[in-house]
Formats: sequence, C-alpha cells, structure tokens
Amino acid sequence: MGESPRGRSIFYGWVIVCGTFAILFMAYGAQYSFGVFFSAILDEFGWSRASLSGAFSLYVLVYSAFALVAGRLTDLWGPRIVIAVGGACLGLGWIAMSGVRELWHPYALYGTITAVGMSTAFVPCSATVARWFVRRRGLAVGLAFGGMGLGTLTLPPVAHLVASRVGWRWAYVGFGIGIALVLGLVSTVMRRDPESMGLAPDGDPVPTRRDVAVDASRGWTLGAALRTRSFWMLLALFAAAWIPVFGPLVHLVPMARGLGVAPLAAATLVSVLGFSALLGRLAMGGASDHVGRRVTLGVSLVLQIAAFAALASSTSTAGLAVATALFGFSYGGVSVMFPALVADFFGREHAGSLVGFVFATAGLTSSLGPVGAGFIYDRVGSYALAWWIAAGCNALALVVLAFTHPPSVRETSARA
Repeated sequence: MGESPRGRSIFYGWVIVCGTFAILFMAYGAQYSFGVFFSAILDEFGWSRASLSGAFSLYVLVYSAFALVAGRLTDLWGPRIVIAVGGACLGLGWIAMSGVRELWHPYALYGTITAVGMSTAFVPCSATVARWFVRRRGLAVGLAFGGMGLGTLTLPPVAHLVASRVGWRWAYVGFGIGIALVLGLVSTVMRRDPESMGLAPDGDPVPTRRDVAVDASRGWTLGAALRTRSFWMLLALFAAAWIPVFGPLVHLVPMARGLGVAPLAAATLVSVLGFSALLGRLAMGGASDHVGRRVTLGVSLVLQIAAFAALASSTSTAGLAVATALFGFSYGGVSVMFPALVADFFGREHAGSLVGFVFATAGLTSSLGPVGAGFIYDRVGSYALAWWIAAGCNALALVVLAFTHPPSVRETSARA
C-alpha cells in the first residue's frame, strides 16, 4: 500500500471506494429487487398496486427521514458503527418480510425496520467518499456508486430465480442474511476521513495549521448552510428531480408484464436499468471532474426528461427496454452529482450532516412517486400519465439548476 503518507492516503481512499461499492451493491441491489417481490406478492394476495406500493412509499419516507440522523451520527461516530448497526436492521427487516400475511405487514416491516437500516447506507457512504477526495471526487463517487448499478444489474434476476425455485418467502430470508453479513463485514474497513489517520485527501501533503485556517471550504456547518440561498436551491432542485425517481423501480416489472413480457425477461429489465445506471455513474462522475458538476447534472436531467417521455410512449418490449436503459443512465448521472455538489458547495468537514439533511428533506418527496404511479394506474389502467408528470418534475429541476450556484463571497464571509 506504500509507506509514504501519499501512498497510504491513496490506498485507504480507494479502500473506502471499494467498501462503499460493496455496501451499495447489496443494499441497492436488494432494494431494486422490490419489483420482483412486488409481482409475486400481488399474485398471491391479489392486493391493488396502489395499496402495496404504498408500503414502498412509506419505506422511502422513513429511510429519507432517518438519513438526517444517520448523517449526523456519521459526523460524530464515523461510518463503521452506523453502517454495522444499519446493516443488522436492514437484514432483519428483509428476513421478517418472509412472514407477510396481511397488507399491514409490509408497512410495518419493510416500511419501518428495513427503512431504518437502509438510511445508513447511502448517506454515511457518500459522505465518507466525499471526505476522502477533492480533485477526483466525481470519479471516486462515480466508481463507488457503481455498486448501486451493478447490484441492480445482478440481484433482481437472482431474486427472480431464487423465488421461482424456493418461493419468495425463502428468497427474502436468503437476501436478508446476505445483506447483514456483507454490511457487517465491510463496515469494519470504513474510516471517517483522511485526517483521522493523519492523512489528506487525494494523497496530497498534509496541510499545515495555516493552510487549514485559510481553507474557506472546510467549515460549513449545517446551521450556516441553512442560511444560504445556495443550500435551499439544492434542496428544491433535488426535491423536484426525486419526486418520480422510484416510480420505475416499483412499477417497471408490472408494466412490462402488462405488455406481455415474460416474468424473467421483465425482471431482466431491472438489470438493464442497473447496467445503464452503472455506466451513467462512471461516465458522468468522471466527466464532472473536467466539465463541472452543474453542466453534467444539466445533461443528466435532460436525458431523464427524455427517458420518462419514452416510458410514457412505450408500447413494445423493445421500446420499453430502450426507455429503461435511458432512464438508468440519466438516473445514475443525477444520483452521483448529489453528494459531490453538496461537498463542492459546502466542504467536507460536516458532509454527513449536510448530505443527510438534503437527502432527508428532498428525499421525502420521492415517497410520492411509487404510490402516485400506482394510484394513476389503478384509476386509468395506464402508467403514461404518471411518466409525463415525472418528465415535468425533471423539467422543473432543470429550471432550478439554472439559478443554483455556490455560496456567494458575502455569504462565505458572514457564515458562523
């Protein structure tokens, strides 16, 4: 790993990236398998799509809200304890889902226990990666978030194959055990930031006291950030973009089945989404280090508008596959910009609290997407209107982005 401080910093930085990759692979790969289990549970119990997708909306609501707590605890304790405890909750919630018998069970189990565990995945990991890198932050976050894409690529078909052989209940048990083991083991290699090991980001020389004193990007607390226009613009931007983002996750498989797609092929569409999201995170994350985060995010939002329009117009398997791939790529690009932009605007020191607040506040809006799409389908028998509304939300986010800039010199000088 190298004996020099620079070698140690580079080595441990990429260990953090690999650890985050593994955590997000399991957590988000399992989350994106919800559509597979969704269809199986609907087939067994005959509940409406809106009523069952409401459990996923509650899950998004709870894990977004608890992300603020997870971010703050990560700043205080570091990511190891937070991720280990969260992994245990996440695994337990998945195992408990194997006992579902009544409609309220998914709300109580998936919507609460699993959600609390999931809140310790994205925010602690993304904040930690952002702390370890500055100059290569976009690339590092993109590679780390690649775990989300690869998990989405591989785990939904695995979920379908396991569920088709041993039943969806035992599939839940197997996934739960795997999640708890992976997150528990990987959490042991996570470190809060390079400074906690006497190092500096990107393998740079350790700054002197004078260097730290003149670094205006390090000290934004949550309270200081909340007094800036920039922070509220970021909140509005991601709130608008995230309202519909989980709609395809929950409803892609049922939509494909409605078009006559075979069950395994429908589950494979979620893998198409995951693979394209992996490409989007890698391509957009790396590009943002060179052309800027705002430009890269703008391109991603334009592509996401086009993706939702394509979903609304899809009437064939081929058309749905193309729309899914475009959505995955654009979604990957949008998601990788989020923690990188927050750290760029407000620094690394309180990244957990800052990322956690944005994720909790703006992320709450994403709970509307799954239940909203299900409600529209139950009323009109089509998802088209839901996808057009989703395109409009992303167009609004694009407008907000045009007016979103880093804190002004006056705000930076006046902060506490």
